[in-house]
Amino acid sequence: MKKILIIEDDAHVNAFVKKGLAEEQFSIEQAFTGEEGLKLALQHPFDLVVLDIMLPGISGLEVCARIREKKSIPILMLTALGTAENVALGLNTGADDYLVKPFKFIELIARVRSLLRRAEKEDIHNNAEIYSFGELVINDERKTVMLGDKSLSLTSTEYRLMLLFVRNAKRVLSRADILKEVWDVDFNMGTNVVDVYVNYLRKKLDAAGGAKLIHTVTGMGYVLKEE
Repeated sequence: MKKILIIEDDAHVNAFVKKGLAEEQFSIEQAFTGEEGLKLALQHPFDLVVLDIMLPGISGLEVCARIREKKSIPILMLTALGTAENVALGLNTGADDYLVKPFKFIELIARVRSLLRRAEKEDIHNNAEIYSFGELVINDERKTVMLGDKSLSLTSTEYRLMLLFVRNAKRVLSRADILKEVWDVDFNMGTNVVDVYVNYLRKKLDAAGGAKLIHTVTGMGYVLKEE
């Protein structure tokens, strides 16, 4: 039985999420403050965390960042702040996915199951595989990315996106392809999250002194290729 931690200060939302997930045969722990949730997340094993952003005391963003320093556990962030900027901030802090309030339980459970499937795939995929494109080298066992002699510091989502590009070098990937492979969703998330993360990768590649590698193909998507 998968174990999920809910960190949500709104008692009604917390109870709603707990009831729904328990009916889906998940084991649930609850926390109502950032401090309580952070302590539970760091001291006990969980398969996933459902995390509200707007918490009393320590904010959800800080909780997310501090969990991510210690664990690679999937984090689904809940937010009433649905702008692209706020969503991008949450994702860049280390969250794996987000859901804007108010939400329907059917979408929550779809995202929870998607994150759990992805985590299981990553646990299974522990082979020492090396992927390269030009000076870009990825060690998929160590989860490291090098551009020449420089190491790129990537979040888990950025890493998955970079790996997808390298595995499909010179092939145009649509936004739908990327959503499916990186976020494991086959529906429109209604956001420019793909574009935001492509921009994050471009900035980190540029900072490492690399030439432009990720190109926009108008009306189609993105492609990894040399200029």
